[in-house]
Amino acid sequence: QVQVVESGGGLVQAGGSLRLSCTASGLTFADYAVGWFRQAPGKEREGVSCIHWSGSDTNYADSVKGRFTISRDVAKNTLYLQMNSLKPDDTAMYYCATSTLWRPNWCLPGDFKYWGQGTQVTVSS
Repeated sequence: QVQVVESGGGLVQAGGSLRLSCTASGLTFADYAVGWFRQAPGKEREGVSCIHWSGSDTNYADSVKGRFTISRDVAKNTLYLQMNSLKPDDTAMYYCATSTLWRPNWCLPGDFKYWGQGTQVTVSS
């Protein structure tokens, strides 16, 4: 049984930083494209950043480029999202998910199969 679990969310002031983590059991992240997504109240889920199964390629939403960094630790089977210079618009539930597909320029929720329950990020102004 596959289980994906996110952690690291919280309340932070604008300009602050958070690091999200995602672990999985029942699958190996190195076999999948893995991504971070977010969904704010009343909005559609959107791709934030994804990393190729080889670890050699990443993509980012324009809104987070230069502020967020996706990475993974293969030995720990853990995915990270370092979020710096946070803005109130970054407030959302953040999810981790896996896919057998890779799109170099897109991180599309419909491509992803296994999802975690999410971790809440709230950025105050």
